Amino acid sequence: MTKFESSIKQIPYSVEDVYRNISDLSNLERVRDRIPEDKLNSFSFDQDSVSVNVAPVGDLKLRIIEREENKCVKFEGVETPLPFNLWIQVLPVSETESKMKVTVQADIPFMLKGMVAGPLQDGVDKIADALSKVPYV
Repeated sequence: MTKFESSIKQIPYSVEDVYRNISDLSNLERVRDRIPEDKLNSFSFDQDSVSVNVAPVGDLKLRIIEREENKCVKFEGVETPLPFNLWIQVLPVSETESKMKVTVQADIPFMLKGMVAGPLQDGVDKIADALSKVPYV
């Protein structure tokens, strides 16, 4: 398994607010307007899963497989080309501020690692960046 980690992002909301929002994917409705138009046709979600089409990979579905209150939400890729897990860790900085890191662990065959490592790291960084800009109120 190969691990990809984002940088740590500062979030101007309490760890409780951030966790409450990332642990229930139906909250994505509030940020639907921030999703690029070309992705909206294939974007769907419910409380425990989210699906989106990502070029050049195709359709990706993530399902929450573990919740650790006010600390971590762990996802599993469902019917994906490569097995992977993604988790979002949240830690308090103060009563009104927290920090977050996104990690992906993927089972990448050696022959593909050179081709997919860069795009995967870029994707992890973009997810963390997007999550750091969400209004968690």
